[in-house]
This record gives sequence, C-alpha cells and structure tokens, in this order.
Amino acid sequence: MHKRTLIPLLIVVAVLTAFGIALYLRAKSPPEAARLLPESDAIVYIHLKTLRAVTHFDTTPIQRSPDFQQFIDATGIVPERDLDEAAFALHRMADPHGPNGPVAYSEVFIGRFDGQRLAKYLSSIATSQETYAGRIIYSIPVGVPAGRTLRIAQLGYDTIGASNMPTPEQIHSMLDRSRTSALWTPGSSLLAARYAEVPLLSQAWGIGHIGLPFAQNGQLSVLGLEIPLDEDTDLVASLRYNGSVRLRIEEIAPDDAAAQHTVEALTTLLNIVRGIGSAQPPHNQADSAMRAILASTTLEQHKDRALLNASASLDQMKALASSSTDKPTAPGANLP
Repeated sequence: MHKRTLIPLLIVVAVLTAFGIALYLRAKSPPEAARLLPESDAIVYIHLKTLRAVTHFDTTPIQRSPDFQQFIDATGIVPERDLDEAAFALHRMADPHGPNGPVAYSEVFIGRFDGQRLAKYLSSIATSQETYAGRIIYSIPVGVPAGRTLRIAQLGYDTIGASNMPTPEQIHSMLDRSRTSALWTPGSSLLAARYAEVPLLSQAWGIGHIGLPFAQNGQLSVLGLEIPLDEDTDLVASLRYNGSVRLRIEEIAPDDAAAQHTVEALTTLLNIVRGIGSAQPPHNQADSAMRAILASTTLEQHKDRALLNASASLDQMKALASSSTDKPTAPGANLP
C-alpha cells in the first residue's frame, strides 16, 4: 500500500519540479526573438504584445507611406496589430558613408501572419531568391540612393527574419539559429554577456552600443543635443511598466572616474535643459509630459556604473506618442 502511494507521489513531485525548472529557465532566458539575432554591436528588443495591451497603441491612427500601405494590403499584416515581439541587431559599418550609412540592421519579428500571402508578395518584389536551410531568402533592393539590399526569410510559421547587411551571412545565421533554438541556447555573444543585467520583466530593453544610430562624429546626439558619451559606450537600457513607465539606463564605464565624469556631465546637461524649459510655459501636452519626465530623472554613480532613472505615467507617454505621430511621414520612409 505504501509503495503504491509513494510512486504516484514521486511522479507528481518530479513533474512539478521539472515544470518549475522550465518556468525558471524561461524567466531567465532571453526572448526567442533576441536569441535568433546574429552577432552584432547592439541589440534592442520590444515586447509589443504587452505594450499593446497596456497602451492600446494599435488604435492610434497612423499615416503610412504608399509603399508601406501596399505591403499591408498585399500581406494583410498590420504591424501594430499583428506583431507581438520585435528584436533588432545593430551592426556598425566599416564605411559610414556607404549605402547603409554608419549602422546596418538585422531584425526578427514574431506575430501572426499569412505565410502564403507574405511569400507571394515578397516573390513579386524580390530581384533574386536563394534557398538556404530549407527556406527561401528574398533579396529586395531598398533605399535612396540605391545600393542596399534587404534580405527576408520566414524563420518559422510565426517568425520573420530580415537583414540589410551587404552579405547574406546574417540572414544565414538567423536561419541556423531558428533550427536549433531552445531555452538553453544563449544566442549571440553579446546577448550571453549582457542579458543577465537587464531588469526582470522589462517590456523593452537594449544592450551594447545602442547609441550607434544617434552617433555623429564619434559622439551621441539626441534631438539636437550632444550627449557626453562616446558612441562606443556600453549601455544597458530598459523600460518596465508597473503602474507607471520606468526608464533605466546604465553605462558600463571603464573605471570609477569615468562613471563619475558621466554623472557630472549629464547632471549639468539635465540642469540646463530643465532651466530652458522652466523659462517659458509649455506649448502642448507633449511639452508638459517631457518636462515632468525630466523632473523625475535622477543620476547616480555605483563604482564603474553611471545610472539614470526616470518615470512617466501612461498619459504622459501617450502625449509624447501622439505628438510624434502628428508629424508627416515621408514617402518611402516605412519600406518593409
């Protein structure tokens, strides 16, 4: 009797233990979209499904370019409605004056789409096709001036990979990773090295040289302001929502003195921006929201780390988003 009772009990305990380990690994493991990315200088990830549920950004009208609207009509994919996850790898280009500019991108999107409609559309606009690892890679010329090629492949029934790097190495890497993807697969070397520093339950995050798109002459410039950070600065940035939106940006400095210099320089810049804002009344809700976010911003040093924290309410974030969508979109700016 005791043996008959003990065996089922042991089985239940084993199953619950395995389930607990799987949940732990899933919580600690990088998202699949990020794990599929190739080697890169930086990674940016956004869990769109959670952000959509919180902000309802999919209900905001968007002005689209004719080319992007043609893509939606042909494939049925509405990005703000159908995409659940997006991950981007940033690749520094050896020639910043080449067709790709200073940075090229590889991307992974996970969501819901009709694979046959997407394949038909890609086939109609591709100038060439390649079969690799049992999947078709579509090569599509993009950009003005000409010279860039966007390679796109369906990595799985719900996953799309793309890269505008000059060679197919990156899209090949994503296809290879998609065949071996598992919870214990660490992904790229950057992801393996830095993902553990991303705060748990972050809905959006970036690691590595994530300032590269804003680099100008070796320095970072955002909204016309030169940030006292080098373009090679290692950063870990994250956004979390727990009643309010929490922004956290951590610089991994070479030493304590460099981190202290960053905090002092950013504090001076922050005080200047706050002073300029307080000298005149806000022009609109977005202006008021930005001033409130700047007021909440704090800067700290922890040994060789410089840490910036800021918070915003959902209404403030919606005001900023509404302001950005009010700007006209240039034709061709949203090519898929």
